[in-house]
Amino acid sequence: MADETSEALAGVDELMQRVALDYEALPRQLKSVASYIEQHRASVMMDRTSDIAASCGVHPSAVVRFAQRFGFSGFSDLQAVFRQAYGAQGASATSYQQRIRQLIDAKDASLDMGGAVAREFIGACRSGLDELEAGLDGAQFDAAVQMLEAADNIYVIGVRRSFPVASYIVYALQHTRKRVHLVSGFGGMYHEQIRSVRKGDVVIAISFAPYGKETQYCLRVAQEHHAKTLVITDSQLSPLARHASAQLYVKEGSAFAFRSLTSTFCLCQALFIALAYRLELNVEESTDTGGYDD
Repeated sequence: MADETSEALAGVDELMQRVALDYEALPRQLKSVASYIEQHRASVMMDRTSDIAASCGVHPSAVVRFAQRFGFSGFSDLQAVFRQAYGAQGASATSYQQRIRQLIDAKDASLDMGGAVAREFIGACRSGLDELEAGLDGAQFDAAVQMLEAADNIYVIGVRRSFPVASYIVYALQHTRKRVHLVSGFGGMYHEQIRSVRKGDVVIAISFAPYGKETQYCLRVAQEHHAKTLVITDSQLSPLARHASAQLYVKEGSAFAFRSLTSTFCLCQALFIALAYRLELNVEESTDTGGYDD
């Protein structure tokens, strides 16, 4: 069963990679549909064409045209790809959303006393972590660790909701021997703080929809200065991901219209631990006198 699920998820990933490659050439309406599907992978199998169209502000025929653009006879055939990958999760996902809606509609006073809000949010965080584990690209993760290991300087940028994550990465990486810089933008000085980036450096950019303009600017400067870039974002269609040296994707769970940061922090902690392990291993190898003849 696990192998079948992995194969089905790979089918979804392959489809979304094709969408990402063609994204810039898509008409505006089809871009809206592509973004919706990327953001709602686990639930798109249950969505009606009319509901997706309403969410995207397009006519339902645009949803059908999107499916046909990528080789499906209709939208139901495209949904089958997602149903195969996420079908086992469907019942629990639906009941979870229904419980959230019921709690909000009921305005139950016991929420504050019984910890129901906390439990719902914890459940959302757990769901996000499960999706992070299932969708983690091991090759991209390894590439990110290798880039950080080789970096002369590491610059980290994240604004608004992503700022706590950026601050944490800087805090953690400062426990290694790397030179680490937080592009904080204090005083509006994003330009001044990122202008010294150069070849041999790595810029870590963290951003989620609607994607901070400041983060996009810093990423462009890094690329113009031939620095390598590691993007942590929520979609292959993200404007930050298209030209990054390595990309890691995070879909956070949400409850009561608030998105968690749990999965993003977990991913960043994993990056730090993997990098610290590599750096320490290199120290041990370089100081090892051997003691044995070949």
